[in-house]
Amino acid sequence: MAEKPCAYCGRAPRVAAFAPFCSRGCEDRDLLQWLGEGYKVPAVSNADELTDTPGLDSGDLDG
Repeated sequence: MAEKPCAYCGRAPRVAAFAPFCSRGCEDRDLLQWLGEGYKVPAVSNADELTDTPGLDSGDLDG
């Protein structure tokens, strides 16, 4: 079975303890990217999509 490349640098993982990364350095650099907002998840651009969801309007909360 072929090893998958490191999720951060692309090299093959050498230590299973850091999977999917090849080292503590790549693991830490990836975490710093998330904490520093280097990676971003796209937001919903259409506000109507949030209000048209069945079961989520304020009338359902009045019980």
